[in-house]
Amino acid sequence: MHHFTAVIEKCTETGLLVGYVPGFPGAHSQAETMEELRENLQEVIEMLLEDGEPQLETEFVGTQDIALN
Repeated sequence: MHHFTAVIEKCTETGLLVGYVPGFPGAHSQAETMEELRENLQEVIEMLLEDGEPQLETEFVGTQDIALN
């Protein structure tokens, strides 16, 4: 079983959710709902894995809050 971390953002112009797997070229999609986005990303990743195991270019580490005065 594979596990990948997806980053999800909301496009301010279209209102769509945009998701991608950091460091995994081609592993990105968009959708109107979180459920639809998860399904889309799952489908894209499954298709990409048909070409073999990915060589991830980066690894997701985390997020940080940056506070400014």
